[in-house]
Amino acid sequence: MPSAASGRPPFRADHIGSLLRPPRLRQAFRERAANTLSDNDFRRIQDDSIRAAVRLQQEAGLSVVTDGEFRRGSYWSRFVERTLGLAIRDARFKFRDEHGHEQSFTAPYVEGTVRRLGPIALDEFDFLRSVAAATPKITLPSPSTMHFWRGSGYAEPGIYADPAAFFHALAAVYRAEIADLGRAGCRYVQLDEVALAMLCDPNACAQVRADGGDPERLADLYVDAINAAVEGHPAEMSIGVHMCRGNFKGQYLAEGGYHAIAETLFQRAAVSHFLLEFDTPRAGDFAPLRFVPREKGVVLGLVSSKTPALEPLDALRRRVDEASRHIGLDRLAISPQCGFASTVAGNPVTAAVERAKLGRVVEAAEAIWGSV
Repeated sequence: MPSAASGRPPFRADHIGSLLRPPRLRQAFRERAANTLSDNDFRRIQDDSIRAAVRLQQEAGLSVVTDGEFRRGSYWSRFVERTLGLAIRDARFKFRDEHGHEQSFTAPYVEGTVRRLGPIALDEFDFLRSVAAATPKITLPSPSTMHFWRGSGYAEPGIYADPAAFFHALAAVYRAEIADLGRAGCRYVQLDEVALAMLCDPNACAQVRADGGDPERLADLYVDAINAAVEGHPAEMSIGVHMCRGNFKGQYLAEGGYHAIAETLFQRAAVSHFLLEFDTPRAGDFAPLRFVPREKGVVLGLVSSKTPALEPLDALRRRVDEASRHIGLDRLAISPQCGFASTVAGNPVTAAVERAKLGRVVEAAEAIWGSV
């Protein structure tokens, strides 16, 4: 894969990670929760589903594949399950849709001293590598995921003196996980970051202030947390940060362009590239891309994983051209704006739509850059 030092994303055609769970796998999650399915049978169904997901991605023409996050109930669930001191409580924010309907959700909560119990995603990588011809990518929730959603009530009182002390402890979990992944041969890790995207939304910022927080200080804290988490990662490993405005059954959490956090994130984050949502007007314009340093690249999330309409190739070309007015074309790539199923439930699109969207990403990359 291309070197991160080239300033380009590792692939011209990428995708964010999660894929629609097939019906048998969704049923298996329900049966496992009801204790009517054995661990071995659950694992077998997951394995078979992942093999099929890898075939789907490779047949679409992608040079990078994930396991669809098929071993996870949500994009952050495994991290919480396999880290001592983390639990789940209700979030203080809500998903919403274009009609104003709201949806509550749960989020990580710190109930004790945080410590890594053992590998978190290493078994996911080992199996994925064993069945994939393309480069395997592993996704991890960003450090801010363990803090933002419950605001000042993110932890039991007295466990950590302040959020900085918490993130210092949490960083050790990430560094150990990334080191294990690197030793196993993983060359691409993606951190899924929602909180920083939330800090682009004036309404979310108002909620933060009402809780006694400072959005600008939080942005600095979260970028510092990313840098601490990836410190010492293998030089041959690309680290990408995916910015997400929320992705649950087609609903979203935030809106607003990247202007509020562009300089802080793009210039300070010690990563190789950013995977940015640009699929709707909620994401703002491309002007903040001017803050991306020359040694870093950007994957433009132009293909929607939330709606069934297939984006015309000419429209994608035009959007990439618009972005290239602010950042060099050679430092750009294309992807869907997010995964197709950040939770087992998935987005309101079909498997056929998912296949067509992945194929369109590859088609666009080949048309614009001549490669994937």
